[in-house]
Amino acid sequence: MPPESPPEVQITRLAEQVLEVYFADQPSAAVTGQIRALQMLLQQDPPAGFQECVPAYLTLTVFYAGGFQVMREAIAARLADLSTTPLPAPRVVDIPVCYAPQYALDLPEVAFHVNLTEAQVIELHSTPIYTVQMLGFMPGFPYLSGLDDRLKVPRKAIPRLKVPAGSVGLAGKQTGIYPLDLPGGWQIIGRTAFRLFDAHRNPPAVLAAGDGVRFVPVSEL
Repeated sequence: MPPESPPEVQITRLAEQVLEVYFADQPSAAVTGQIRALQMLLQQDPPAGFQECVPAYLTLTVFYAGGFQVMREAIAARLADLSTTPLPAPRVVDIPVCYAPQYALDLPEVAFHVNLTEAQVIELHSTPIYTVQMLGFMPGFPYLSGLDDRLKVPRKAIPRLKVPAGSVGLAGKQTGIYPLDLPGGWQIIGRTAFRLFDAHRNPPAVLAAGDGVRFVPVSEL
């Protein structure tokens, strides 16, 4: 289905030959649809000078060659077409996750914090189909929306210096997956052997904004 028509958006110069399309103050499914639709229109029918665009929670950043005003007008014209632009059904990627104790470093603490058993946390975490809102922080790191409200937990007070690649974590209303060995403060409740990012692959990142993700519990990696 086409996304809803966006309210008045802001198109601003971010840097030399980089502009930002700002859609809203708060993330929502409607805003995600609008960003996906504009990205699709720019990629399928690129205006002169268009190079690439990068989606985020509330914005689409556009890189281009040429004048700001010309690109601004080209984007404004495409914004007018959003309400009549049907979006394809999102791709859903199944990711196996092992919630065993040696990988679920913070699962006991999370279960205690939310007043649930560890088995209930795993069930709630692996039930939804999440939406990739954006990739950020590090290459291939997906920020996923759709987490059950009962699993909302704060970040760790003291971040770890090294979180193993594939670790699946919780932070606030989000869940995410560490694509590489990285420092971080998310609450780790499992791990996957699924390789999210490979610089030698094309494209390097498996997931993209707008994709769906379903976590599938497995007994071992």
